[in-house]
Amino acid sequence: MIGIVIPAHNEALLIGQAVDAVMAAAVHPGLHGEPVEIVVVLDACSDLTGVIAARAGARTVSLRARNVGVARAVGAEAMLAAGARWLAFTDADTVVSPSWLVDQLAQDADAVCGSIGVNDWSAHGVHADVIEAHFLRTYADVDGHSHIHGANLGVSAAAYRRAGGFRHLACSEDVALVRALEATGARIAWSAKPRVLTSSRRDARARGGFADALLDALAASLAAVAPATATPPVAAT
Repeated sequence: MIGIVIPAHNEALLIGQAVDAVMAAAVHPGLHGEPVEIVVVLDACSDLTGVIAARAGARTVSLRARNVGVARAVGAEAMLAAGARWLAFTDADTVVSPSWLVDQLAQDADAVCGSIGVNDWSAHGVHADVIEAHFLRTYADVDGHSHIHGANLGVSAAAYRRAGGFRHLACSEDVALVRALEATGARIAWSAKPRVLTSSRRDARARGGFADALLDALAASLAAVAPATATPPVAAT
């Protein structure tokens, strides 16, 4: 069995399309009928995220940690307890491709770090073109990249257990897990084949995550094109 884990905090606007996408990936012919279970971990949700996720076909687990590391860890443990041999992680603002799971498993690795794409930059308003150009110029969406995203991550149950699972971090829990996997000697595939599209939203759910990275990139891009401050004239003596 394959287990998919999606942490969520007040994601009523996006969780439906996220679950619909993983449901489609779960029935891909390339899985040859292997069962797939999906759990949405509702972390301090006060909206209809859970109702929408359940209606879309996901199992839900609730907690009040307000911590993405805890949420991913709880979801992973639920899937391991259900007998998952492979754990796949994505985010509530992310849409995976129909072949997402098949493409992860095809890497024949202990873990797969996938890349991400963004198809709508409108959240950044008049700066959308600037930040899109920066992303396309600086992001390596190719095999052999060095990116780590909780929105596109897969790991075998055995490797996950050897690495000690997700640490209870409010940010960069995905990076910490991959570093722990590396320390155990896990075979990690850095692949652009498993495809996901994530949002470019400005309101970060986890401080220091992708949304904050985009805002930092925007600030850097604007600073690079800003005119130099004029040197004030020297007063006559």
